[in-house]
Amino acid sequence: MKKGILGILIILESFFLLLSMLIAIINGEDGWLCFLLTALGTIACGSFCIFLSRKEENKRMRRADNFLIVSLSWIIFSVIGMVPYLWLTDMNVSSAFFETMSGFTTTGATCINEIDSLPKSLLFWRAITQWVGGLGIVVFSFALIPVYEMKNSNLYSAEVTGLGLDKLRPKIGSTARRVLLIYLVLTCGCAFAYWLGPMNLYDAVCHSFTTIATGGFSTHSQSIAYFHSSYIEYVASFFMIVSSINFSLYYYMSIRRSRVLFTNEEVRVFVSYLAVAVVGFMLLFYFAPVPESATELLPKGFEETFRSALFHVSSVATSTGFSAQKFDYVAWGASFWMPTVVIMAIGSCAGSTAGGIKVIRIIICAKSVFNELILMLHPRAVLGVRVGGQIVPDGKVRQALSFIFIYILLVVIAMTCYSLLGADVDTALGSSISMLSNVGPATGSTGPASTFAHVPASGLWLMSAYMLIGRLEIFTVLFLLMPNYWKDRK
Repeated sequence: MKKGILGILIILESFFLLLSMLIAIINGEDGWLCFLLTALGTIACGSFCIFLSRKEENKRMRRADNFLIVSLSWIIFSVIGMVPYLWLTDMNVSSAFFETMSGFTTTGATCINEIDSLPKSLLFWRAITQWVGGLGIVVFSFALIPVYEMKNSNLYSAEVTGLGLDKLRPKIGSTARRVLLIYLVLTCGCAFAYWLGPMNLYDAVCHSFTTIATGGFSTHSQSIAYFHSSYIEYVASFFMIVSSINFSLYYYMSIRRSRVLFTNEEVRVFVSYLAVAVVGFMLLFYFAPVPESATELLPKGFEETFRSALFHVSSVATSTGFSAQKFDYVAWGASFWMPTVVIMAIGSCAGSTAGGIKVIRIIICAKSVFNELILMLHPRAVLGVRVGGQIVPDGKVRQALSFIFIYILLVVIAMTCYSLLGADVDTALGSSISMLSNVGPATGSTGPASTFAHVPASGLWLMSAYMLIGRLEIFTVLFLLMPNYWKDRK
């Protein structure tokens, strides 16, 4: 059964490869053969896994097996997905795997210096990997291929660990289809809004994929700055924020005509913290010391200052990583990149396509700390952590505290490794948090004006691992490293 489910997931990738083949044919590119052969090979591998599953005992999978399948599916998708890069560019294996993992995990970090020179079919493939990864490989499978044990909610929850997606329908397959429908509506709306501006249809579709997925891949090396459009920056900011809110809230608001979107505590805190961050960066633009070489990069006038602050905060907080005009927080100085790194770490709402620690965990931990302070004054008090008027179970509180502790520990480990590879402190800190939060642009030599092409192969593999760990909310991957997991399988 496990091999069968894995085979179904693998076959799903061939569908998106064939879409890229159609783009190559439409544009008269020779790369269509690459996507066709890769798709056929993917179908063969998936079918072979399904064939092998017939010999397995027909028994329900354990919860531990779900974590293994989810982690393997993301790795296998990235291995298959890097084939077009190896075929159509001069990238090596480490760079191609990094690029593909960055796509599926919606990180947006790239090793490619000249993006504009790539075939349109490959750029479409880059964009669609982020669109698939934004919603999730398993969620797509539940929505499109409801067979075998795909109705098993444990497999669904193994991929969206910590996201808090509610069951919107009685069956998990119906839930996935509802979420996919919301995802499609947002994507179409974003593409249409982009198309109304200076983007052509191709750019609008590709950028809508990566905006709604909060991924950040662009069809141009200059990213959003290529279009020199204030309209595009506002549209991108709006849809980045919209995509970083729990998708289940949109369902309740549209189907049940509920005001849950406006009453949800996490959303209120998220919007408030975005507003404070925007005002804070506007003040920095006006009053913070900036290196003389970067003065020309600062916005001029109130509207441009507001737009730059809004776009910057939206891009970083939602883990999208788009770059706009005059967008280089590294060149602006430490007064700008330090708060940027903090926003990277916090991230957005649970249940969205964005990365980071998530606002809900920050809320839970802050209230837990406040309760501890009260208990020091009133030891006999009985207190609980309340979010949205409801008591959060102690297990969820412990999980949130554990997540933040492990997040910080992983950042420290990555910083140490990057430093051993010769990176300076700025680069090591920013890269660690950026990869774990799936942001993309980092700080230092891996800032928004740079790529990761200069990073050694060992660094790229480490970053790829961190992107996967961050996208699967840490626990899904780290669970596989526990000795007890493998002992129980014997």
